[in-house]
Amino acid sequence: MWRFILFGKPFDGGKRMDHGSQQQQQQHPAMIRLYEVQREVQSLGPQVCTFSGLKNEREYRRLERELTRLLLEVDQVDTEGRADLQGARKRAAQEVEGLLRYLEENATHPSRLAIEELSREAQGLVEQGVVEPQRAGGTAEISDELVDAVQELILRLTQVKTGGRVPLRKARYRALTRLCAVQDVIEGRTRQQTLPLSEDTHVAVQRINQVMMQVSGARSQLVALLMGLSGRDSCAHLSRVLTELLVELDALDVSGNAAVRNYRKQVVEEINGLLKHLDLEGEGDDTRRYDLAQNDSIRQIEAVRGRVGQLRGEVLRHCGVGDLFRPKPELQSLLTHLDQVDTARNPCIREARRRAVLEVQAVITFLDLREALICRQPGSNEPPQHRAVWMVLGSLSDLQAQVLCFNGKRADKSYILLEELLTKQLLALDAVDPQGDEMTKVARKQAVKFAQNILSYLDMKTDEWEY
Repeated sequence: MWRFILFGKPFDGGKRMDHGSQQQQQQHPAMIRLYEVQREVQSLGPQVCTFSGLKNEREYRRLERELTRLLLEVDQVDTEGRADLQGARKRAAQEVEGLLRYLEENATHPSRLAIEELSREAQGLVEQGVVEPQRAGGTAEISDELVDAVQELILRLTQVKTGGRVPLRKARYRALTRLCAVQDVIEGRTRQQTLPLSEDTHVAVQRINQVMMQVSGARSQLVALLMGLSGRDSCAHLSRVLTELLVELDALDVSGNAAVRNYRKQVVEEINGLLKHLDLEGEGDDTRRYDLAQNDSIRQIEAVRGRVGQLRGEVLRHCGVGDLFRPKPELQSLLTHLDQVDTARNPCIREARRRAVLEVQAVITFLDLREALICRQPGSNEPPQHRAVWMVLGSLSDLQAQVLCFNGKRADKSYILLEELLTKQLLALDAVDPQGDEMTKVARKQAVKFAQNILSYLDMKTDEWEY
């Protein structure tokens, strides 16, 4: 995008120039100035093409100011009416204008604005649920509602379309890493609550309890930093504070008392858990972190998806001729392989793995139901309502086969038809009256869940998600 193309064409309207005329042209004051502009554009180009912020940010204004200055300088170059110099100046102006346009397009792109809107929504949640209680002198009580809301925002961020644009990928990745770090901090708070020991236990316990109180405050401070809600502090300052607490804990003499030693160990682990999130100020500057096309983990996931696609095709082909192909052991091994893929705390890789797991599970559940339908031997005294559930399951199995091979979009007639038919099966299950029969109740509940999973899988296949 940003490669300077000033000298990509001959300057004499297509006529070949000899060495002398080329040298004379390049020594012309106008060409010397355009060469200088070229060097500045080559310096600004990579900065423009990786800028992931908004128009109101200082870096945007700096880049816009520099490019506008270069555009004015190009316009002031005196070509003396020479066609070759006029062509060079025109191409230089087009290059600078292209960078200005690219800068503005990314800063005002609908996906960039969507990322900002989701980030602000996350800020509001965290400020109300974590930061404000701490500022008021209390302790933040992490509710399940807050944890669920943060998880929902993470999923919505992963679904923002970037169209392969590096600035948009970078902005999405930076927002995701911070929100995932907040999620890890607040979920860690709910998972493990280190209870203070009585100060009568050991002389060092009083100081460890004091450190625990500081760690509790640091947790809320970290969340505020990650979400951009702390104007005065910095990640580097908080890192120094926590490191000093580690040094102080290490210096405490707790020999001879296993309970106190274990208590100190728990506090140290909590501090280390916070420190691992304090390297995010420069997170996202490394292209390899957010441009995932060549990521090893993504390659592994894509290899699994490719193999799942082959197995799915074989399964559907055998079902079409009345046979049942059973590759379940291999599918289970693919699930195990996916479980071992290193996501490197990258939410996009985590989401890619989750979706691949759902693809494998969809084939496994299809095989399980097909096998159950083949092996089913209803008795003469089977309740009619139980038989009705199984009839719906048979229809769902046929519909799932169509969903598994569906590769269209939500606007397609086939998608709308599949969605309508699946909804009808849910209505049919809702109409089944168990009449107090427990087996029918359980079967109907499982069938409803199965139908909902097929609908969710169809929805996932058509949401146009990207890395």
